[in-house]
Amino acid sequence: MTIQDWLSSATNQLDDVGIPSGKLDAEIILAHTLRHSRTWIHAYNNEPLPSREHDIADARLDLRLQRVPIAYIVGHKEFYGRRFMVNPSVLVPRPESETIIDIIGELIAKTPAQDRHLKLIDIGTGSGALGTTAKLLHPSLDVTLLDISNHALNVARKNAKTLHAEVEIQTSDLLDDYPVKADYILANLPYVDKTWTDLSPETKHEPAVALFASEGGLDLIYRLIDSVAGSLNARGITILEADPTQHDHIIARAETAGLQLVETRDYCVVLQAK
Repeated sequence: MTIQDWLSSATNQLDDVGIPSGKLDAEIILAHTLRHSRTWIHAYNNEPLPSREHDIADARLDLRLQRVPIAYIVGHKEFYGRRFMVNPSVLVPRPESETIIDIIGELIAKTPAQDRHLKLIDIGTGSGALGTTAKLLHPSLDVTLLDISNHALNVARKNAKTLHAEVEIQTSDLLDDYPVKADYILANLPYVDKTWTDLSPETKHEPAVALFASEGGLDLIYRLIDSVAGSLNARGITILEADPTQHDHIIARAETAGLQLVETRDYCVVLQAK
């Protein structure tokens, strides 16, 4: 079997089970298996596929056919132009979360250079993608990554080390175990309600603790909102990610907790301490 033969067969199998990115996923799996780029496998697509690599690629294809996220199969995910290690202990970083980094950048750009030594806390950090990216883009920030899961923090720690980001990492249930005030608090907490019917099959393979919450998906976000004002410095900012259908509920809760709305953008709600 040639490289092209395997790619064609794998793409057809992925298409047959309803995976919309079948061709791309097949290319990613084979490129990862052969330790070459996707450009390389197309350039040498008439080369025979060695039997050992054939078996490995087939095993990885079987995982994808079971709807295991491609990021778990290859062990990494791109976020804001950087590669982050991921495994089933952490949620796969989503493109929509990059908006949080955009907002942080805009806020810092409005801050005088001499005042940019600010404290940022990334709550429920998972792979560390948000806090680590913020630190790499804005080195003057003092960044702490928090998560209740030590398994997740092990992943975040490896990513920070690999990417040479100097961040503090600590276990904490939201802010309960970290009584330090911050200028920016980021939180991509679980916000999915288990009753939602339009969930991707891939979510079945991601950690439930990082996806689902009670109270219509808002339990943990409400808990954080109720405590966050006391953890922000004057005029401090909190950026929360949630489904846009939940934003009105979040804004209403924030108003009762000493926070005022700055803006909503895509999946983000930006709040400021009054």
